[in-house]
Amino acid sequence: MSQSSTNKGWQVTMAGLGINLALGVLYAWSIFKGAIKASIEKGGPDAFHWSLTSINDPYALCCLVFAFAMIIAGKCQDKIGPARTALIGGILVGGGFTLMSISNSYTAWVVGFGVLAGAGFGFGYGAATPPALKWFSSTKTGLIAGIVVAGFGLAPVYIAPLSTYLLGAYGMQKTCLFLAIGFAVLVCGLSFLLANPPQGYVPAEPAKKDDAKKPAAKTAHNATVGEMIRSPKFYLLWTNFFIGAGAGLMVIGSVAVLAKKSMGSMAFVAVAIMAVGNAGGRVIAGVLSDKIGRRATLSIMLAFQALLMFAAIPVVGSGSATLLVLLATFIGFNYGSNLCLFPSFAKDYWGTKNYGLNYGVLFTAWGVGGFVLGRVSEMINAQPGGLNKSFILAGTLCATGTVLTIFLREKKKVEVTAPVTVGEPITVVEKSV
Repeated sequence: MSQSSTNKGWQVTMAGLGINLALGVLYAWSIFKGAIKASIEKGGPDAFHWSLTSINDPYALCCLVFAFAMIIAGKCQDKIGPARTALIGGILVGGGFTLMSISNSYTAWVVGFGVLAGAGFGFGYGAATPPALKWFSSTKTGLIAGIVVAGFGLAPVYIAPLSTYLLGAYGMQKTCLFLAIGFAVLVCGLSFLLANPPQGYVPAEPAKKDDAKKPAAKTAHNATVGEMIRSPKFYLLWTNFFIGAGAGLMVIGSVAVLAKKSMGSMAFVAVAIMAVGNAGGRVIAGVLSDKIGRRATLSIMLAFQALLMFAAIPVVGSGSATLLVLLATFIGFNYGSNLCLFPSFAKDYWGTKNYGLNYGVLFTAWGVGGFVLGRVSEMINAQPGGLNKSFILAGTLCATGTVLTIFLREKKKVEVTAPVTVGEPITVVEKSV
């Protein structure tokens, strides 16, 4: 790969990281939720006149819209390019938060946060990873995917204190307006740095010691979405993504409440450290998967997550703040690994030509998993001993996912059939073993 191509690839990667850091405003919901509840309980003419049972509705809808908007965003990314797709995302997020800034009504927030911002998150997130992966060889797929998506995982570290400060200083409506302007400008500005490689460009794979001794051969099949959904591997990956994301979100959503019981006003520390673990898991799992393979890495992460879920029962019961922070960090780490492994799987198995749409369809597992298992967890937690039952369910699902990884097949190594010039287009063939 030429130096100029490498530089361009890193520019796109850093722009994607920045966009995801901005789109992490999704995590401001936990702060908004507390403020909305306090407003409902306080009452008054300017209060949120919602039912307490409906407080989480905008967020739940946002996650679903986010996931399914990824399908449309993926198609747009493949057709009109990542820059325009991310630009649309920035405009939608800005529009959604602007609507929230002018009304406290339930409908305005469901539409603003649930639909407009949710779609914006999908368009921005869906445009960030595909172009970055296309600039680099398969030996860096996990690393690049991990770096780009780490922004979303790391965002709560600054989003939570920023949102808390703005709410205290300016109130809900001005806070939403400030966030609308700031993040729309940031996402739209960074969108112009996103670009796909020139048509036909294929990054050169690193030379091996014995490359000169043997001609190699490889085929890279760029599958259509129809071909992808006819593949058994798609359903195995979708199910494991559903499990890994859903089980992680079941617990992550309760960490702040659990931390408050043992840490009081310092509970935000547990949330922030968990966010660092979340972001770190995306990068470390990506690097590890480049070294030992995606399947092996996914199996390790799911097995580790299953053990942590069962270990959470005595840890939470102990009331130890230190153990709780460690638990939250590692659960966040394993959850984050899903967000770099599955885009890497999608590129490995189905190529880059239709990558945006293909990964968008696969990403629906994240939204459905978070929505379904989140609702199941809420119902279980309402019962006596429900929290422990949630941990048992999550642990059992992760253990099941670990077993399912046995049926995922790894690809053979890339082998070039003819001499090529670095950075020049080549024809490749991908095979599974």
